[in-house]
Amino acid sequence: MKQSGNKSNAVGLESVGITAAKEVLWNLSPAELVEEALNNGEGYLTSTGALMCDTGKFTGRSPKDRFIVKDAKTEDSVWWGDINIPFDAEKFDRLHEKMVNFLKDQKLYVRDAYAGAHPDYRLNLRIINTQAWQNLFCNNMFLRLSNEEIKDHQPEFTIICAPEFEADPAVDGTRQSNFAIINFTKNMILIGGTGYAGEMKKGIFGVLNYILPHERNTLSMHCSANVGESGDTAIFFGLSGTGKTTLSADPERGLIGDDEHGWTADSVFNFEGGCYAKVIDLTREKEPQIWDAIKFGSIVENTRFYEGTREVDYTNNSVTENTRTAYPINYIDNAVEPSRADIPKNIFFLTADAFGVLPPISKLNTSQAMYHFISGYTAKVAGTEVGVTEPQTTFSACFGAAFLPLHPTKYAEMLGKKMEENNVNVWLVNTGWTGGPYGVGSRMKLPYTRAMITAALKGELEHVEFTKHPIFGVEMPNSCPNVPSEILSPRNTWQNKEEYDTKAVDLASKFVKNFQKYAEYASDDILAGAPQAEVTA
Repeated sequence: MKQSGNKSNAVGLESVGITAAKEVLWNLSPAELVEEALNNGEGYLTSTGALMCDTGKFTGRSPKDRFIVKDAKTEDSVWWGDINIPFDAEKFDRLHEKMVNFLKDQKLYVRDAYAGAHPDYRLNLRIINTQAWQNLFCNNMFLRLSNEEIKDHQPEFTIICAPEFEADPAVDGTRQSNFAIINFTKNMILIGGTGYAGEMKKGIFGVLNYILPHERNTLSMHCSANVGESGDTAIFFGLSGTGKTTLSADPERGLIGDDEHGWTADSVFNFEGGCYAKVIDLTREKEPQIWDAIKFGSIVENTRFYEGTREVDYTNNSVTENTRTAYPINYIDNAVEPSRADIPKNIFFLTADAFGVLPPISKLNTSQAMYHFISGYTAKVAGTEVGVTEPQTTFSACFGAAFLPLHPTKYAEMLGKKMEENNVNVWLVNTGWTGGPYGVGSRMKLPYTRAMITAALKGELEHVEFTKHPIFGVEMPNSCPNVPSEILSPRNTWQNKEEYDTKAVDLASKFVKNFQKYAEYASDDILAGAPQAEVTA
């Protein structure tokens, strides 16, 4: 087996059953990987030097084809169901063997790296790829080892990713030919039949979401985080479209990370070494930091050029709306390295409430914070092909249900405990509609939202008077610097107050109905955070 590059002397590929391959290239530099990708016909160089690649048939994750091996270790700890789909241990072993045999004829790219910027909580990784650009993706997204560290590197978790290898569902126990399977006993992830690189990133996130809370008493979080000059850390939770990336990218504050973090007894730390940002309709004016980060060493996925040029047309969605870029975090000017900071003083739950019900900013007590954390609410604007229609509620437990191996109440209880121990403020921020629902009211102005978050961060809301929301029970400030007082209570912004009351009760009932699937495992403290409403049909 021909091997070259900077290879670990501690553990070879035989540890995961690979004893033969066409060629193995270890820990190549970004420049070498770009050269390999171009020689292999995997992509093109853009005008900024970034590598443009396509992910093939799959342009996003495939949640129904993500499995966890159910065995003695996971049987009683994993939250089994539609999200964590069980996979037979013996079938995993047979599929692993088939993949190893397939790899005998392949050129392999091996990346040694780690996840977790806190030395006491890091997870040593090894990623084995059949495509050079995917190995570059892993170089960008995971934390990078020095050449000296690589020599003694001992992986604790290994990813084998071969997009060209397809399973036979009838024989292998998968749903389709593509799959992503986590085995917590073998410390391995198998990925095949899909070229979407995000499966590797989110696979390791899922691993940490199990190991850290279950085995290390550390809260794992799907969030962004930044820190001010005085060392005050802030965390931002929010689903797609709520403004999480925009609001956490503050030039006055250092970026700890944009997506995945852990919260220990004394710090918050980033799991990753890079950012994986959406680029649909990207402009320098809207997202200057992301725009400037797309340079040599970065990757752009599923994008297209302006005809006759190598300039990326970010408005082009002919492949997918989910066009993305992956780059090392140090491509962001104000990135904090190492990506760690003190425990947070403020947490923001961001929601784009298209019903126009929730206050633009409100303060949550511990029970409400745990309840809203498990709810993970936002509202998507429904399709408008035949005129304006009713918005649709979206709930995702802990703002990342797809990546939670444990029951959501486990993460919520840890959050509540940390709030109490550290006197942390939790704010619910509505970046959605005011003055009425979508189609009637207007979107909350971004400068107002920024002003409210800035006031919370500076402690300027600590001494103002608050009013309790009659349905949701959250505390609404009566005043906020640089924000008109009349918009702080959403009911005041509606022309028809009775319509607001009806809509508020209706939204609250949707919260209660959604929470029913978690209620069996929820403590009285969590349940106390529910809004005052009954379930309606």
